[in-house]
Amino acid sequence: MLAVGLAAAGLALAAALTLQAFRENMMFFVSVSDVVAGKYPAERNFRVGGLVLDGSIERDQGSLDVRFVVTDLRCELPVTYTGVLPDLFREGQGVVAHGRMQSDVFVADEVLAKHDEEYMAPEVAESMARHVNEKTATLREDGVECEVAG
Repeated sequence: MLAVGLAAAGLALAAALTLQAFRENMMFFVSVSDVVAGKYPAERNFRVGGLVLDGSIERDQGSLDVRFVVTDLRCELPVTYTGVLPDLFREGQGVVAHGRMQSDVFVADEVLAKHDEEYMAPEVAESMARHVNEKTATLREDGVECEVAG
């Protein structure tokens, strides 16, 4: 009977440790609008994605430091990154950045660019579609019918 109890306790401990490791390694996706509103996990890294705003890329000469702005078509978030950017990284294209907030700037430790003209990370596409729909609804409430480009 003691052996069964110890085996059950060992199994429960292993399951608890596995769940804890899973939680620590989980990467949350947060929309740009939510980050700007302060709704993000301050104590851990997370992912944010959207479009690189046209005209926002700034590089330091002779350095791997780059600054750019990501938008979800509603809000804009400044991002800094030090490293080699993906070949497909450019203005007007979708990106997902991994990192954390420092003051009002997202400091990325990894930047991923979409891999072709049709693909966008599902979380980014959903976030952008939600904000386009919210903007359209707001315009309709104000008595203005419009179609959002995109």
